[in-house]
Amino acid sequence: MAQRLPSSPPILPGLAYIRPLGSGGFADVFLYGQDMPRREVAVKVLPSDVRDPDLLRMFNAEADVLAHLSAHPSIVTVYQAGISADGRPYIVMEYCPGSLSQRYRVERMPLAEVLAIGVRMAGALESAHHAGLVHRDVKPSNILVTTFGAPVLADFGISSSLVRHDADEMLAMSVPWSAPEVIAEQTAGTVSSEVWSLGATVYSLLAGHSPFERRERGQNSREQLRRRIARASYTEIARTDVPPSLQAVLARAMSRNPQDRHPSARAFGEDLQRVQSELGLPATPLEVPTADWSPSAQVVDFSDTALRGPTRSRIEREGGRKLRDRSGVTGFARDEDTDISAPGPAARRVLPWALAGATLVAAGAVAVAALYATGVL
Repeated sequence: MAQRLPSSPPILPGLAYIRPLGSGGFADVFLYGQDMPRREVAVKVLPSDVRDPDLLRMFNAEADVLAHLSAHPSIVTVYQAGISADGRPYIVMEYCPGSLSQRYRVERMPLAEVLAIGVRMAGALESAHHAGLVHRDVKPSNILVTTFGAPVLADFGISSSLVRHDADEMLAMSVPWSAPEVIAEQTAGTVSSEVWSLGATVYSLLAGHSPFERRERGQNSREQLRRRIARASYTEIARTDVPPSLQAVLARAMSRNPQDRHPSARAFGEDLQRVQSELGLPATPLEVPTADWSPSAQVVDFSDTALRGPTRSRIEREGGRKLRDRSGVTGFARDEDTDISAPGPAARRVLPWALAGATLVAAGAVAVAALYATGVL
């Protein structure tokens, strides 16, 4: 895919632009300061020249999926979505200052932390699957870290429904963490392929590289990785603190045959909990929905390409005239100078000369009353 220049940050109501956070092939992410309530937020926005219905469909789906699932403690929270004044769809989300994108490559992540991350992500995926949704791009860089150090699953941009099986919906996930059947384009994403991707992600966090990546230069092209994943021969992680029981759990999750894998993300998470117990580590809660939980009465429409959400009709610009400062209750009074609504009927408008005349009449009446009181009149 050809590289593109990042778009400019949009002007958004109640939000002040701070700095860019990152750019991808389809969207840009910026850091904004929200005025009320005051907090920093991440704003994901499509470039100004996007008219591709597939991108609009993906963007709408991501907003709706996050709205369905963001109550989960291990899924990034979405606050609102809309259309900027220059016509760009945007999503306002929880700002997470960190991610696992490169950390596992530059440091040896503790086994206890990786197990806890794996259990939490298993709970997040199980909740998505319970809602009839698949993420389709589980990998280290899509696990963000909140201000409080908690991992959350993000980037549902290519998520899909478990009940949709359109032939033209094939969209390759990130190859190093994709299941063999996805690489072979036999499916666009299933519960089983998600189990594989989560297993491959946990493997990467422990090994310091993706499962089928080689250390030698020139050995990790897209096609070379595809061929190795198609054979799916598990290589044990070269760490003495990784017990055989965990190697077996990961080997099962990454079995070439989908039927040999864990039947659900929950089952994978429960196996990780058993490893925690074996090692004497506290069990990380596996937060999954109850049997009668329903994320929303309205299902996500993955075919929706409409520009949805509130649109800001104009961009405010600072004028030359300074408005007087207001404080207290008077600050809530409507300022006619800044009201953009149409004026009312002429008979109801009070003109400045009428106000001046009324003031003079009132002053005269007060003076006459004073003269009567003193006996002058």
